[in-house]
Amino acid sequence: MLERIPKGVTAPAGFQAAGVACGIKSSGLDLALVVSTPPARSAGIFTTNLAAAAPVTVTREHLRRSDATTAAVVVNSGCANACTGERGMADARDMAVATADAVGCPIEQVLVSSTGVIGAYLDRGKVRQGIRLATEALSPGGHAEAAEAIMTTDPWPKDAAVRAVAPAGRFHVGGIAKGAGMIEPNMATMLAFLTTDAAVEPLLLQRALREAAETTFNAITVDGEPSTNDMVLALANGCSGVGIDDVSYPAFVEALHAVCHELALAIVKGGEGATRLISVGVTGAHSVAEAGKAARAIANSPLVKTAVHGGDPNWGRIVAVAGRAGVRFDLGRARVAIGGVELFRGEEIFSDREPAAAAHLRTSEVAITADLGTGGAGAATVWTCDFSAEYIRINADYRT
Repeated sequence: MLERIPKGVTAPAGFQAAGVACGIKSSGLDLALVVSTPPARSAGIFTTNLAAAAPVTVTREHLRRSDATTAAVVVNSGCANACTGERGMADARDMAVATADAVGCPIEQVLVSSTGVIGAYLDRGKVRQGIRLATEALSPGGHAEAAEAIMTTDPWPKDAAVRAVAPAGRFHVGGIAKGAGMIEPNMATMLAFLTTDAAVEPLLLQRALREAAETTFNAITVDGEPSTNDMVLALANGCSGVGIDDVSYPAFVEALHAVCHELALAIVKGGEGATRLISVGVTGAHSVAEAGKAARAIANSPLVKTAVHGGDPNWGRIVAVAGRAGVRFDLGRARVAIGGVELFRGEEIFSDREPAAAAHLRTSEVAITADLGTGGAGAATVWTCDFSAEYIRINADYRT
């Protein structure tokens, strides 16, 4: 049984957080710090973009060198520190050094992350000042400021937490995330930081994180653009006294998935210029993989996303995308529905139902379902949002 609770990333025992302003952005909070006492076992999933940013490289190195043990995570917004060469690597390492000095831990027990404009250098002086301020501000109540400090174009902070019960007792999972544009986390600019006071060994934690991310963070898209900085980290410090083994693993994954799911949908709801959350469910596929590929193609289609924004139940666009998605497809047995209203089935057209589907498109949460007609049992769901003129404005003016 899961119970949703407040305090996000600091809901689990032993975690403190802070968010401060140090001038990396022109205004607002822009540096977050999360600290675990004692140090936590950790796991991570990272962008598959070959232009991975310096913080991604440094964090991967530190996970290896520390035997997946983490005392602190430091995150800045306003500058991605991506495509910045040797200087960018040095700046990312300096973030870790300054944090290690401030919180009193080995350098390799610090994980670093950045988000913001690609191709801009970090100001080390501002970052070091932010780390000092954040260390002084650390508290179990600092979750809200930490969630705010990692935002870029996000319209609101994103955090979530649950209390769960395993056979060995009660534990908590919490997290914060950011992301509004450049979102299609092909993981393996979206960031998520998850915490738990359960005791989980790194290999099991990595397995659980990948399992939870597969149908949450890896099942969302705003604009089909995997970032250079995508990163999801999970920290488990064992402060609850509850150990996760094969018996309690299902309860742990359920709790981790619940937090990831809430954060992932919050990212889509807060997508740049978004006015509607769209779920794209595909059934009748030859395999789960083919269903996911078709659902992602539909979710990423600008024609589908603009039709939803305009309230046009244009099922033909959905069929067209399904047919070119590169998976097995049988037009003679395919079906499409919007909001549960079937508009197309096996080449039979139900034009008289379009007003009902159009009414559904005026709601804040839109459901599109498509059956590929292969007779297979493969099914998948991907979440996305509509495309509006505001998305164009935000991205046309992003650096200016």
